[in-house]
Amino acid sequence: MSPPHRLTEEEQLEEYKAGSIRRVRLKNFLTYSDVEFFPGPRLNVVVGPNGTGKSTILCAICLGLGGQPPLLGRADDARQFIMHEKELAEIEIELAPHKPESPNAAHQKHIIRRIIDRNKGSERGRGAGASTYFINGSSVPLKKVQQLVHEEYQIAIDNLCTFLPQDRVGSFSGFNPQMLLQETEKSLSGSQHLFKTHMELVELENELRTSGSSVETIGDKLKHLQAENDRLEREKELMEERAEYEKKLDLLQKKKVWLQFDEARIRAVEIKEEKDSLKMEEKQVRVALRPLEEKEAKLTSDVSRMKGRFAALDKTLRQSQKEYEKCLRKAENYTDEMETSMSDLHALDSIQRQAERRVTTQKEKVESLEAQMGDYPPENEIEDMINEARNSATDCRKKVQLTKIELGRVAQQLKEREQEEQASRAKLTKMNDDRARRKERIFRQHPKLYETYSWLDQNRKMFRRPVWGPIACEITTKSVNTAAYLEQHVPNSFLKAYVVECKEDYNLLYREVREKRRLPINVVLVENGKLSNISRMYSDRKLRVLKQDHGVMGYLDESFSAPDAIVEALRNTASIHCVLVGSEKTQESIDRHKLIDYLSEREDGKPGLMNSCIFSCHLDRSYKYTSQVSRYSGKANMRVDDITPAKMLAPGVDPEQKANLESAIQELQEEIGILRPQVDEAKCQYDDALSKGQAVTQRLKDARAAKNDLNVFKNRLIVAKRKLAELEESASKDNVAEKESILRKLKSQVKNNIDQLEIAASSHNDMMKITYTSAGVKMTEDGLSERKRRVTENLADKRAEHSALEERMAQVTRQFNEAKRQMRDLKTKADSVAPMKDADGNELPLKAQLEELPETLDEVEATIEEAVAKINSIQHNPSVLRLYEERKREIEETRREMEGLSEAQNAKRTHMDSLRIPWENSLINVVNKVNVLFGQYMAELGNAGEVTLENGVVDGDSEQWANFKDWGVQIKVRFREKSSLQVLTAQVQSGGERSVSTIMYLMALQELMVSPFRCVDEINQGLDERNERLVFKRIVTNSTKPPTDQLDKRSHCGQYFLITPKLLPNLTDMENENVTILFIFNGPYNFKHFSDWNTDKFLADRKRSSPDSVEEEEEEEEEALNQGIAGVKEEPQDLPEPDISTNQRTNKRKSRRISD
Repeated sequence: MSPPHRLTEEEQLEEYKAGSIRRVRLKNFLTYSDVEFFPGPRLNVVVGPNGTGKSTILCAICLGLGGQPPLLGRADDARQFIMHEKELAEIEIELAPHKPESPNAAHQKHIIRRIIDRNKGSERGRGAGASTYFINGSSVPLKKVQQLVHEEYQIAIDNLCTFLPQDRVGSFSGFNPQMLLQETEKSLSGSQHLFKTHMELVELENELRTSGSSVETIGDKLKHLQAENDRLEREKELMEERAEYEKKLDLLQKKKVWLQFDEARIRAVEIKEEKDSLKMEEKQVRVALRPLEEKEAKLTSDVSRMKGRFAALDKTLRQSQKEYEKCLRKAENYTDEMETSMSDLHALDSIQRQAERRVTTQKEKVESLEAQMGDYPPENEIEDMINEARNSATDCRKKVQLTKIELGRVAQQLKEREQEEQASRAKLTKMNDDRARRKERIFRQHPKLYETYSWLDQNRKMFRRPVWGPIACEITTKSVNTAAYLEQHVPNSFLKAYVVECKEDYNLLYREVREKRRLPINVVLVENGKLSNISRMYSDRKLRVLKQDHGVMGYLDESFSAPDAIVEALRNTASIHCVLVGSEKTQESIDRHKLIDYLSEREDGKPGLMNSCIFSCHLDRSYKYTSQVSRYSGKANMRVDDITPAKMLAPGVDPEQKANLESAIQELQEEIGILRPQVDEAKCQYDDALSKGQAVTQRLKDARAAKNDLNVFKNRLIVAKRKLAELEESASKDNVAEKESILRKLKSQVKNNIDQLEIAASSHNDMMKITYTSAGVKMTEDGLSERKRRVTENLADKRAEHSALEERMAQVTRQFNEAKRQMRDLKTKADSVAPMKDADGNELPLKAQLEELPETLDEVEATIEEAVAKINSIQHNPSVLRLYEERKREIEETRREMEGLSEAQNAKRTHMDSLRIPWENSLINVVNKVNVLFGQYMAELGNAGEVTLENGVVDGDSEQWANFKDWGVQIKVRFREKSSLQVLTAQVQSGGERSVSTIMYLMALQELMVSPFRCVDEINQGLDERNERLVFKRIVTNSTKPPTDQLDKRSHCGQYFLITPKLLPNLTDMENENVTILFIFNGPYNFKHFSDWNTDKFLADRKRSSPDSVEEEEEEEEEALNQGIAGVKEEPQDLPEPDISTNQRTNKRKSRRISD
């Protein structure tokens, strides 16, 4: 089987009617990043799923040929057709040229290109200056493009009969007869002769009607013009009032800039004062450190010295103890010797023994007394103890007095600090009534809101359930930052709204406040006022990761407290349960760890990304990051907003005053915490001094008693010795010599024993003295050690305080530098926006003007809101002054017109009659042709239809007026056998019936139209299968009729675009060689670029891989074509799916494929 014949480019051009579209290329236009396709010269059926970009093709054709967005009914600004995240969009359309005058002459092609720049044109306008036009590569104005399109090629993209986009389909069936006639007239000639003649007839008739032939008529006209002029004069006064408010708004904006600078300056001064205060405090702490360090060093030295002295005394004590024990051993030896001597005396006679016994008894008594005498300290030592106790008692009394004074002083300080703390706490409690303060501020700024609240508060018994609001007054935020976050995220108008819990309360509140009292109010209904179950954006596992690793604190609805109804309303309106609240660590994760990308990741396993919103902060600034996923590209677009301090939700009291008071309370608590241990310590010292004084007094009493006991004991010893001498003398009468010997020996032994006992007593006294001294030294050492410990702890506290002050100073310095920078920026901005002095330093009048305005930022902002509201309430109409002057001139001209009124009226009537006859005859001829075809086409569908010309003539007035403005074309249809013909309206027929009638009317007009191409978007929607097949057959039949001149292939009805999301299977007219199918697809398996698809290369590859199979497929395709089945083979499954493909039958049928 031989391959089909391929047409050359010249042969292809011969089939395109001049002005038809041969090629379209789009770049960054809506859903298309880069695509090119080639429509066929006749019927083009654009097929594809919803949302793939079918209607975008019609948008591109309209805008590419100089049309404007309102024609599409889709947008007002051409910049809205630029692909998301792109700056430029480009449309390039190649039109089929006119047939050359001579056979050898080249075709004069016209390629029109339109570039739309997002950054051009007015921000508030409709993007009129955002487009640049080119014809064959040369930049031209829009007017040049429109002349080429309308005049040379007779393309009418502003006519719904030839160009019917998707968003205007409903408008066509909604036309009244007059509008339908005008649209029909526009489509019948490139110059729109019939339409222009009709409009001229309407204008002439209106002029004849309004001009009148009598003074009374002219007078009525003058009255009407004067009334219109009065209305314009009132509008002019409003415009002048608007200008005054705009001037005031400009001054307020300038005043606001200077007030912002003043606030920044005040803040900088406050921070500087805090910085200087901290610097002075740090210097004082640094100075206080030096004596503490010196005192610590001195105490360390004293403790060391006391330890050395204690060691020396301990050594001496051990030596005295050894001497004492040595003397005791000697005394014991002498006692043994005395016992031996006493035994010798026992040998004497009984008398002697009795005498000796009495002597011995007496001696024992004396020795006992002497031994007991040795237990007493020496008398001089007792005197020293008495003197020492007396001096110690004096010192103790002084110390008790001093500690008592110190205890009174510290206790008084503690009492004063506690009283100051109680007073400060009472003041803080008053400040903490935040809701009341905030409510006062909100109502002061919004008096209307206060009126609404006052009425509601007085009439709460009228409502069935609680009424909450305004919302801003019911919310208590946990921090200043969360107040700013919530106020930025929730619309300001919603924060002023009220929340009710049933529909009856909603109606009652709205009726009483809005309708009866004319007060503005927003009311939100939350049924029963209960919280509903919500689904969080993130799983518990992911939220734990966000909290631990990225500093996220939770969701926005967890950052404040409010009644359940308020929280539910905020969730429903602002989705606060889907917004995260972060910290400085969160900002670090956003900057360094791609936190936004992590938040956009889905956890449900579905492809793509999800939206996210999170607040973060850094130093004293906060930010809002919003990630929105484009439904076209699937990419996430991030928006970053600076968060300004809260106004409505700001604390009711100045946070700085509250913070200063809390700081003062904290300082007082710290002082109380320091003073209480000092009071306890002073009390302990007083009790200790008092106890020591009592002990010293007891010691003094004991010493005096010991002295008395010693004197009594001395007297007893003297008496005992005197009696011993007497007994010894009595006993010495017998055995005198021996007894004397024994007695001398015994005496010597007693003497030695006493001597040793006295030495032992002396050593014992030394030991006691050393023990007392050692105990005093040890107590001194312990006291010094305790003092050293307290001094060391105090020194450590001071050093920690010094470090904290240094750190705070560094932080305040950074804040001060930032405040200075902000102040400089605001000063620069203020000098730029609202300079107070000229170049020579002279004050400008602006300063005096600004001084007359409010002095606080809140008042200025409130005044700005009022000015903006007033400006917005007056519609901006700059043409009022021009219209006012024009109306005045028109009044004068009307007065002058009275003189030549009759002559002018006759001339107009003659001219109107000359235009009417040919226009009416042509119009009747057209309507008759359309009526025949429309009735025929409707009959083929089993229905009936009729098109009639309504001339608008009123009974009894036909001789004078034709009422050209009321002339129209009326379409009547019947879809049921037993019903009569009814006028086609949106109120009578269904959507499918209107679609059938519309397409049949357009088909009846098709051969009469002069536009080289026509476009209809989704006109077949709503049709049943039978009607859709018949309608498609009619479209194919009318759009693919052979040329009327066999020698001129262009003498056909022109190009036709039919946009549809689907086609029924097995359509019997798809095999027509003049039908081109444009398939549109999207998805992940498309070609990266439309040029990647090459039909010839694909077929060649298939032939090389399996020639036999290709031949078999070609034979099968030929057989299918012969049977009337579309010859489209299923592509191999391993090939990617394209975006747009164009298939035409060849030899006269072409095959193209274009991918986005």
